[in-house]
Amino acid sequence: MSKKELIRRYLFFLVGLFVNSLGISLITKANLGTSPISSVPYTLSIGFAPTLGMFTLAYSVLLIVIQLVILRRRFPRQFWLQLPISVIFSWFIDVTMEMLSFVQPQGYPLKFLSLLVGCLILGFGVFMEMAANVVMLPGECTVSAISTTWNTDFGKTKVAVDVTMAVSAAVLGLILYHALTGVREGTIISALLVGNIARTFNKGIGSWVQNLLGEEELPSAEQA
Repeated sequence: MSKKELIRRYLFFLVGLFVNSLGISLITKANLGTSPISSVPYTLSIGFAPTLGMFTLAYSVLLIVIQLVILRRRFPRQFWLQLPISVIFSWFIDVTMEMLSFVQPQGYPLKFLSLLVGCLILGFGVFMEMAANVVMLPGECTVSAISTTWNTDFGKTKVAVDVTMAVSAAVLGLILYHALTGVREGTIISALLVGNIARTFNKGIGSWVQNLLGEEELPSAEQA
C-alpha cells in the first residue's frame, strides 16, 4: 500500500469516525436508549458529571485493558492505535452532542424518527470505517481478540459482546437509578439495524469507494 493511499484511508476513516459519533449522538438525543457500545458510558453520564465523551474514553481504555488480558504477548502492535483513535472519537461525541443540542424531539413519533435517522447515519459511519480498513475501534478490537483467542465467529461474537454491554448498562441503571435508564427499545433497534445498514452501503457503493481509496477489494462485511 502506497503512502498516498494510506493517507487517503486514514482521512476517510477519520471522517467515518465523525459520522459514527454523529449517529450515536442523534440516537442518544432520541431518548429511547443508545447503541450497545455506548450504553454503559451513556448510563453513567446520566447521573455523573463527566460528559458522554469522557465516559466513552474511559470505557475504551477499559476495553483495551481487557484485550491485553486476553491476548497478552499476542496483542498486535497496531492495536495501540486504539488509544489516539479513542481520544478523537470521544471528543467527536462531545462535539456532536453539542452540535445537536437543539435537537429535543417531543412525542414518540419524532423520537422514533430521530432514532431511525441516527441508525442510518451510524450505519454509514460504520461502513466508512470498515471500508478504510486501517484500524478498528476498541469495541471491534475486543470482539477480534475474543474471536481470535477462542476461535469463534466474528459476527456471532460481536452480537454476544453487544448483548453483554447492553445487559451491563441495564444492571448499572438498576443499581444507580433503580430503573432501566439508558437502555430501551432504541438500544435493541440500533443493534439490529446498524450492521445491516452498513452491509447495504457496502454492497451498494463499496466497490466505488474502494476504487476511490485505491484498492479493489473490500474487507469482509462480517465486521460491520
